[in-house]
Amino acid sequence: MRYILQLSFLFAFILLLTGHKAQATHARAGEITAKRVNGNSLAYDVTFTGYFDISPNGGLGAANAQTSVNMYFYTGSGTTAQPVQVPRIDALTRNIGNNTTQNVYTTRYTFPSAGDWSISVGIDNRNVSILNLSPAPTDRLNFYVHTNLVINSFVGVNQTPVLLNAPIDIGAVGQRYIHNPGAFDADGDSIAYHLYTPQQGTTRGLGENLGYKDPNLVTPPGTTEAGATPATFGMNALTGDLTWDAPVTKGLYNVAFVVEEWRDGVLIGEIIRDMQIIIVDAKNDRPKLDLIPDICVEAGTLINQIVKATDKNGDKLTLTSTSGLYQATPLISPAYATFSVPQQGAQGTLTGQFTWQTSCNQIRLEPYEVLFKVEDGPAAGAPNANLFQKLVDITTLHITVFGPQPQNLAAAAVTDAAGKAFKLTWDSYKCQVPGAKIVIYRREGCLAIPVVKCFTGLDGYGYEEIARVNADQVSYTDNNKGAGLKSGVSYSYRIVVEFPRPDSDITQPGYLIGGGQSVASEQVCIEVPLLMPVITNVTVDSTSAARGVITVKWTRPTLSAGASIPAQYKLFRATGLAGTNFTNIATINTNLVAGAPDTIFVDKNLNTVDNAYRYKLEYYYTDAGKLVKLDETDPASSVRLSQGSANPNAIKLNWTANVPWSNDNQIHRVYREDKSKPGTFNRIADVNVSGPASYTYTDDGTDKYAQDGTVNVTIAKDVVYCYKVETVGSYNNSQIKVDPLYNFSQIICVSASDTTKPCVPVLSIDLLDCATLTPDEFCDQTSFTNNLSWTYPNTVNCDQAITAYRLYYTRYEGDTPTLLKEITAPAATSFTHEGLTSFAGCYYVTAVNKYGTESAPSNTVCKDNCPIFALPNVITPNGDGKNDLFTPLKCPSFVQSLEFKVFNRWGAKVYDTKDVNINWNGKNNGGSDLAAGQYYYEVTVYFESVQRGGKPATFKGWVQLLR
Repeated sequence: MRYILQLSFLFAFILLLTGHKAQATHARAGEITAKRVNGNSLAYDVTFTGYFDISPNGGLGAANAQTSVNMYFYTGSGTTAQPVQVPRIDALTRNIGNNTTQNVYTTRYTFPSAGDWSISVGIDNRNVSILNLSPAPTDRLNFYVHTNLVINSFVGVNQTPVLLNAPIDIGAVGQRYIHNPGAFDADGDSIAYHLYTPQQGTTRGLGENLGYKDPNLVTPPGTTEAGATPATFGMNALTGDLTWDAPVTKGLYNVAFVVEEWRDGVLIGEIIRDMQIIIVDAKNDRPKLDLIPDICVEAGTLINQIVKATDKNGDKLTLTSTSGLYQATPLISPAYATFSVPQQGAQGTLTGQFTWQTSCNQIRLEPYEVLFKVEDGPAAGAPNANLFQKLVDITTLHITVFGPQPQNLAAAAVTDAAGKAFKLTWDSYKCQVPGAKIVIYRREGCLAIPVVKCFTGLDGYGYEEIARVNADQVSYTDNNKGAGLKSGVSYSYRIVVEFPRPDSDITQPGYLIGGGQSVASEQVCIEVPLLMPVITNVTVDSTSAARGVITVKWTRPTLSAGASIPAQYKLFRATGLAGTNFTNIATINTNLVAGAPDTIFVDKNLNTVDNAYRYKLEYYYTDAGKLVKLDETDPASSVRLSQGSANPNAIKLNWTANVPWSNDNQIHRVYREDKSKPGTFNRIADVNVSGPASYTYTDDGTDKYAQDGTVNVTIAKDVVYCYKVETVGSYNNSQIKVDPLYNFSQIICVSASDTTKPCVPVLSIDLLDCATLTPDEFCDQTSFTNNLSWTYPNTVNCDQAITAYRLYYTRYEGDTPTLLKEITAPAATSFTHEGLTSFAGCYYVTAVNKYGTESAPSNTVCKDNCPIFALPNVITPNGDGKNDLFTPLKCPSFVQSLEFKVFNRWGAKVYDTKDVNINWNGKNNGGSDLAAGQYYYEVTVYFESVQRGGKPATFKGWVQLLR
């Protein structure tokens, strides 16, 4: 889990009261962008791009005279800082058409510290006659924009998006108008959009909303271009398309919108663009671009996309494109993409070709955007060409570049200290980009995944991440973290490559990696070799309180290793679904002769009415004339059937089993006794099950299985009905020839009136008092214990005849608990959970009556580890063996991982590590000695916790570096 700093953004802004020139500047539009300077985490090149009206009622002279602007940099709710005078980068303004000039002002600014900063610019006057702003006249309203920027080491390298499409386009009355800013983020961050209210300044130097009206409501809205009612105005939050379909009244309109920048779900910056829409009463129809479907390609693909524009009036067409992928944009070097229009200026129809040779360096999570724009114009020699009103249409192509699929994943069984392990190998990965990781996934059972175009990763397919290695690695050995893998289980492995976000200065040319994943590899499906037998059956043959019978079956070893004869099986039994107190009940000598009755045991004289039973098998082979234990099987329990919740006209059944094979995704069978033939059970239903929660059936008396005869009954509340269930399971392993596996539950006899459920117990646990623990409280302790106890309410509205308690446990809060222990009642109302690797875990308990009816779960109690962590405040790396390394004091307990960072007194990061022992030696990450002095640290420690992924805690302090 990554540590995410909670950010607050600033929404108060500065009005610049001191206009640089006395004459009106007729501002139309503008925005502020910022790009970090490599090598200095606090230095940014900040740019204000302004657009000015030079129509006859505007003024080219005024735009040219605006040679600088005042820019404010501030944090908090306001500023008393002096403005920075920022010069225009060109001697003269640049005419971009539509009676508009573009002025660009840039400065390099070093922020005093990290933090949440705002940057603002104000211009004396907007242009005149803006229909949807007040108070009038609008040339007395100033123009004001701002940008929010987060400078924070946890965010990493960050620069704002740039808006590549100028905010001045002409729309026509009755025709759809569309604008897209063409936002491009070189860091690969996610971009979102929403409308905003244009601002002016106040005498206190802060921004305030203007008297703004939705452009579509200045006059009553008409119809859309297609004739639908009413006309619409809005902005697409994902694409940034600002669409007005369609204007009614010609004139000038100003709107503003926010371009949000998101990284890993955190808002890290905002740009406000204030722009002007020019609506005319045109005599021509706008041109149109064909829509282009989004493209999703593997890195290395050559993209050739045709772009087609048409104009039904046969006007001359100009087709252009803007994107961060072109050389014209200084964000990317060298150029990757080109756009060519061989017949530029053709009439009626025009095509262009977009070409991009993608590569590994352009893999990222967010799509790239390429904006295409067509503008019409008068044909050569057309009458009244000087009166022609040019109109435009735009469309945006979204291109996602994902990582190539890893190739030739293979697995082989290897000898490991854990006993059961696989070595995975794969081809060297095609895209060796800095920071990329190969993520190894595993699941029980093999699973074919349908090919879905552009689907990356493995979400939703039940795979569990087990490891991560660097992208230059070509192997990994899985031994289930030292616990070994289960015998008789087939495992499916796949690998996925994950790509990093930028978190340091980007110095490699063309390096644009911004997250994302590869397509998952093909699966490799492999089975743990069966050196051992596996249990295949624990089926209840007879239900009785004293003479119950269960048949247990298992397989013979299938490999010669460990099969030296004579051999021996030892069968053990424990009481309860989760019983752990095993007793040896049978010893069977064998020569492993095929067909010999040495893989079956009939266990008699059991109380199968009240108890489930659990079995495990030890296997011994002969070595040097002596019997030697090879291993033992995973335990398997009998199936336990119980009555469910109350229903006067039906009987609900629930069943469960604690077995090493899978009973999921099968068809289980439900049987009911035929009262006309006592002792004969009729199959009444087949139940499709997906998981333990679906192991249930409600009998309304209807026989839904006709193959063995139909026996329908009317469920009466005072009549007793008897049931049993047969589960169907599988190891999903080709080495085990017994498949599927059939096992019966015990028989229960219940009536609809047996619906009084047990009371809900009240559970408690011995919680830790973290405030009283010392830093060395758990030094060298490797095994931990939780003590649980509960009480059973003595009330008349629930069953007091309790036969057992079932204690459920889950390692992580929010996961579905599984049965830990079934405890005979009422003798015990406590349990000691021993042998834990930490205290973290959650529990609840239920009560069970003689009918097998289980109460609702008790209150859930969770116990967490204490975040014990302490650091020194001095480091003396002089080689004398004392304080040479900065490491945690004592022995920190339950530390899962950490992120440690050191800053100098100016707030610049000088060192970081993820070593859980830190081991800082007073050098920076480049290996150079840092100067003596005081430094500040911030360490985020992820402790083993009930929270999956660990519970983060942040510690801040200072350390004195002495030399």
